[in-house]
Amino acid sequence: MMRKTKLFMDTVVDIQVVVTNHPRNKAAAAIDRAFEVFRKVEQACSRFSQDSEVMQATRQIQTAVKISPFLFEPLRFALEVAEVTDGMLDPTIGKVMEDHGFNQHYLTGETFHSPVSESASYQDIILDDERRTLFINKPLVIDLGAVAKGFAIDLAAHELKDFEGFIVNAGGDLFAGGLDGQGRKWKIGIQHPMHKDQVIQTIELSNEAVCTSGSYERKSPLRADVHHLINPNTKCSSNEWTSCSVISRYAFMADAFSTAAFLLPIDRGEALLSNVNLMGILIDRDLKVYRVGGDLI
Repeated sequence: MMRKTKLFMDTVVDIQVVVTNHPRNKAAAAIDRAFEVFRKVEQACSRFSQDSEVMQATRQIQTAVKISPFLFEPLRFALEVAEVTDGMLDPTIGKVMEDHGFNQHYLTGETFHSPVSESASYQDIILDDERRTLFINKPLVIDLGAVAKGFAIDLAAHELKDFEGFIVNAGGDLFAGGLDGQGRKWKIGIQHPMHKDQVIQTIELSNEAVCTSGSYERKSPLRADVHHLINPNTKCSSNEWTSCSVISRYAFMADAFSTAAFLLPIDRGEALLSNVNLMGILIDRDLKVYRVGGDLI
């Protein structure tokens, strides 16, 4: 087994590759390419860096701006999920996130306060598939926290697809490819919402992703009762769920829909995952576990 870790997107990215039938130098090169994907996606999608592609593009109001695939694809998917959820997952939540104190770069410590006063929604973003351009109607801050990490995980997994087994783990959101070193499915633990060092459920994955959205992950530095999963309608944290884990063939889908399900009331969160044929382990604030779709254990 070869294993390397690096820091991207305010999280530790841990990549493990089974190298039984491959030269170690080939595995090392593939892992480096996988890390490079994370760097490119972060540079394209981060709202915490004023020189990122998304922040530069959104300074041009009512102007069609050509953007790279590393921004275009996750933004397009975020808008699709916004449509499916009637705006509950809205990539224009960025200014609200800033106002709650989620505006500090994890490496430099620098904080940002965007000069945006009017409200906006995902409908103020227009993408042109043919020209690959972004057009925004008014000043806004795009937050791709619900899709960018999953998108990077999938691209990284593509770089490792020739190996018999691998894991790309970005802070607990991960893709498990092939089989582990013993030729079995990868056993993945779902973190207990109240006890960081404990596992509340264990699942087995092969060529699948699991991503988790939890109220315990990131707290506002301004208010202890505010976490990073914020309802765009109320502009307050959602609190019916404590943790929502979604399993999918693609990490970008698991990432987005774990967030979307968390933001919805219990009945609608379950229904959303069922409607899009995704499996989930959802835990409410009383630690009651809801399982959606398939045999998860």
